Parts: sequence; C-alpha cells; structure tokens
Amino acid sequence: MKKMKKLVLTPLAVMAAAPAFAAGDAGWTDLSNTNMVVTLAFLLFVTFLGYMGVHKMLGAQLDKRAVGIKSELDEARALREEAQTILATYERKQKEVAQQAERIVAHAKDEAANAAVAAKADLQASIARRLAAAEDQIVSAQTAAVKEVRDSAVQVAVAAARDVIAKQMTATDGNSLIDDAIKTVEAKLH
Repeated sequence: MKKMKKLVLTPLAVMAAAPAFAAGDAGWTDLSNTNMVVTLAFLLFVTFLGYMGVHKMLGAQLDKRAVGIKSELDEARALREEAQTILATYERKQKEVAQQAERIVAHAKDEAANAAVAAKADLQASIARRLAAAEDQIVSAQTAAVKEVRDSAVQVAVAAARDVIAKQMTATDGNSLIDDAIKTVEAKLH
C-alpha cells in the first residue's frame, strides 16, 4: 500500500511543478518538450529503483558496512589496549632490568673494592714474609760468617800454637804432655 501511494504521489508532485519545467511554447504535457521527457524518465527510473528495493539494499549495505567498521574499531581498540598493556609490561621489565643492572654494578664495585683491600693485605703479608725471610737469611749469613771467622781464627790459633809449641817443645816435653792427656782422659772416662 505504501508503494502504491509513492507511485501515485510522485507523478502528482511532478505535475504540480510543471510550469517550472516548461520549455519554450510547448506545454508541460507535450512530448516534444525534452525537459518533460527527461523528468518523466528520471521519475520512472527512481520509481523503478524504489519498487525493486534498491534503497533497502543500499541501506542494508551501508548498515553492513557500518557494522564492519564498528567491529574493526572495536578490534582496533582491543589491539590498542593490548599494545598498551604490553608496553607497560615492557616498561616495567625495563625498569627492573635497569635496577638489576645497577645492583650488579654496585655489587661488582663492592667486590672490586674488597678484592683490592684483600690484594693489598696479601701484598703486605707477602712483603712481611719476604722481609722476615730476608732477615732470617741475613742472620743465617751473619751466623755462618761469624762461625767461619771463628773456625778460621781457631785454625790460625791452632796453627800458631803448633808452631810456637813445636819451636819451644822438645821430644821429652811432648811425651810427657801425651802421657798427661791420656791420664786425664782415663780419669774422666772412669
């Protein structure tokens, strides 16, 4: 029924506007008037499109396109929120990694300082041990030198005493000294 009303009302609206479409001397209803023929053809074409439901198809296509755009926008919003979540996660991880790196650097500095202190203490201990060893070697060398000097002095004294005794002693004096020495040894052993 609505379609029928459209079909009837559309030509009536065109006839009401007939004076505006008149070309020259020919009247509006005259088929020699090209404006009137084009207008009628246009109106018939628009009416045919309306009858075929093209406007509904266009509306349905536009609605479908709107739904598609809306779903794409929703998907884009979801992707954006997901990207923001991922970005926040990576920023948090980056801060954690930076803090961990700072802790590692601080720990490495502390270890280096401790190692330097330990190395210094070890070096001082090593120097002290070497100094003690050097002092021991010096004392040992002094002791050996003193002993060597004493031994040499004893040898020189014995040699000098031998020479003096040999020059001053006679054979009978030597024999009596030997006999005295034997008696002294026997007395001490028994």
